Amino acid sequence: MMTGPWLLYGANGYTGELVARLAVAQGHHPILAGRKADAVCALADELGLPRRLFSLDDPGHVDEGLEGMSLVLHCAGPFSRTSRPMADACLRTRTHYLDITGEVAVFEALAARESEARDGGVTLLPGSGFDVVPTDCLALHLKRRLPAARRLALGFEALGRVSRGTALTALEGLDRGGLVRRAGVLTPVPSAWRTRTIDFGQGKRKAITIPWGDVSTAWHSTGIPDVEVYMAAPWTLRLLSRASRALGPLVTSGWLQGLLRQQILAGPRGPSPEERQRGRAWVWGEAEDQEGRRAVSRLETPEAYTFTARASLAAVERMLAGEAPEGFQTPASAFGPDFVLGIEGVRRHDDLAEPAGPRLPT
Repeated sequence: MMTGPWLLYGANGYTGELVARLAVAQGHHPILAGRKADAVCALADELGLPRRLFSLDDPGHVDEGLEGMSLVLHCAGPFSRTSRPMADACLRTRTHYLDITGEVAVFEALAARESEARDGGVTLLPGSGFDVVPTDCLALHLKRRLPAARRLALGFEALGRVSRGTALTALEGLDRGGLVRRAGVLTPVPSAWRTRTIDFGQGKRKAITIPWGDVSTAWHSTGIPDVEVYMAAPWTLRLLSRASRALGPLVTSGWLQGLLRQQILAGPRGPSPEERQRGRAWVWGEAEDQEGRRAVSRLETPEAYTFTARASLAAVERMLAGEAPEGFQTPASAFGPDFVLGIEGVRRHDDLAEPAGPRLPT
């Protein structure tokens, strides 16, 4: 295994700590970094790793923090706030950039810096975790199966608790509604805009459209112009999602946001080790061409946070080995549709392609 000087920023967070522990178990020696000195130092001392302490507020301090690094794996969200200063520093210092975001705005902002990154010899690769490695790789696999595909639907069903960071990011986006891609253009739609019955691999489930990261990344990876993403949702979540269309001013009010934030911060940091061990996730994708031919594929993966730690480290290894092209990349565009199959605990299944038939509803 190749090694190199690389930085894990946000090591004090729930996912960052998972990555740090797995990295050591796999023989890596990253430099742990973050702005919370006590937490970063305690973890670094326990794992026998060096540390660097800096916030993202001062560009000069960030540049110093990245000095001598080949790449940074950025695990400190919400990425809507933290991605830009870290990516700026990576471009200034010519350090490759990885993160574990799932936020569409972050993907689009980094994609807009493609020329800047390529000219600087830097790789910008967001989404190296559960969002969006499985869905992104499945999207490109479906494109490989059905090269003329014009429409793509992706979805997932995940069992397990979310971390505080994930919950806080979701809280920030409560008022943003839904998002799909139409004719290559990101198109706002209401929350839970469409409902479908999908067999993710464990029987049929009701699922609703969500503004998942693949609304951005699947277009960059495959060129398929129409993209929708679904999440399996019980009737309570489907009802609340639809109700949120009329409750926008309420959910964005300061007092409610503050109350929900307090409740999130008072809860567990994330799933327990036992919950992660028991948890699984199922990912589904369907591609369709203009004649109505369809191809369906599925993935089964470990629990989402366990998967994120494994996938992000696999991406680090591939980048240290020089296997990622320069410029903006998605996981699938960088490493191919089978990248996901190299991650422990992942299985893929292809349904037989269907002949031309009635078009799906638009």
